[in-house]
Amino acid sequence: MGIINRLKYWGQLLLLPVYWFSFLMPRDRNIWLFGSTFGRRFADNPKYFYLYISQHKEEYGIRPVWLSHNREVVGLLRKADGGKGTYEAYYYHSLRGIWLALRGKIYLFDNYSKDINFWQSGGAIKINLWHGVGNKRINYDNAFDSVRHPKNLWERFKYFPRRLSDEKPSHYVLATSPIMCRIFARAFGVPAGHVIESGYPRNDYILGATLRNVYLPEEKRVHNDIVRRRKNGEKIIFYMPTFRDSESVFLDVMDLQAFHSFLMEYDLFFLVKLHPKSKLRNDFEKIAYSNITVLDADADPYVFLGHADILVTDYSSVYSDFMLLDRPVVAFQYDYREYSRDTRGEYFSFQEYMPEQRAENMEELMDKIQKVLCEDTAKEMRAVSRKKMFSSMEADGCKRLYEKCRQLAGLQQL
Repeated sequence: MGIINRLKYWGQLLLLPVYWFSFLMPRDRNIWLFGSTFGRRFADNPKYFYLYISQHKEEYGIRPVWLSHNREVVGLLRKADGGKGTYEAYYYHSLRGIWLALRGKIYLFDNYSKDINFWQSGGAIKINLWHGVGNKRINYDNAFDSVRHPKNLWERFKYFPRRLSDEKPSHYVLATSPIMCRIFARAFGVPAGHVIESGYPRNDYILGATLRNVYLPEEKRVHNDIVRRRKNGEKIIFYMPTFRDSESVFLDVMDLQAFHSFLMEYDLFFLVKLHPKSKLRNDFEKIAYSNITVLDADADPYVFLGHADILVTDYSSVYSDFMLLDRPVVAFQYDYREYSRDTRGEYFSFQEYMPEQRAENMEELMDKIQKVLCEDTAKEMRAVSRKKMFSSMEADGCKRLYEKCRQLAGLQQL
């Protein structure tokens, strides 16, 4: 960390009295607060649940509010729907943002309550919608996690503020099947009764639920381009890798000029969405080919996932969601040995979790793409894996989650 970042990191402990005071504030059961990705993005499960509640707020009598650390996100939502006031959003350090953070009864986020505002969250009911049900070991199950498994006194001291403001046993967490409920209870250190089983709100969207989306300018531009390409007969390949140190090997195994020629020959469009934490962000931003587009790492991939004919991924939990669409996948795991040794353990063997065509280099990747375009051979085994990850394939996750949140807030059912 730089000096300024260190001061901010440790200086946040001065806000402890604010946190203690926030427990004394009376909270309004009808005010539900939303945030995502440490307050930076408008994306993921909180986004789609917020859209759902906002579009039903008159019927439900709920006041949904997005609190963001990013003023551009606030401006986007205020102007959405023609500025009719459908979406209420505030900067988290504005007077209105601070007041609502102290008054909201339900906090809904996808990492930690700091996605909204941890220091004013005392007494609120906190529901972690998380950002993926996959095969990677997470949180307390991840032996490589220094925050939750400090190796020495220095790490215990260094990560104390993180542990203070991250998830607590009193939080609730969303999971999508009985198996994942058991895994999440252990991984998040919560009682089994604090795991909510329901579909992911973001998956309602790709499964065709009636939700009016709100696009960032880049998302809208690329979405329109994909629609045009599909009308022209091009197949869409969506590449979504997860982050890890060994992802840099991608630039060694790929000859992008040769790969682009392959895409052109077979009328394929390769859309890339890196993980927000990816270390390759700057390298990918330099890629400039007509049939390869790199989305901003903070863009919402669920705007595009339903348009993909093929998914190419490695260890990302996006595979679980894509299984709901039952379309072909190529597992591009060029660094499996390094990844499993140095980065994450797995809940199931990857052959069991991801029974798809596999590739370890560019030649194999091109070959497997051609094969799955001709025949999807993984349907039967994919259905077995999908059943473990999801107890339902219906686009009703938002409705079921709403009913649970209403119950937790102590509101009468409609």
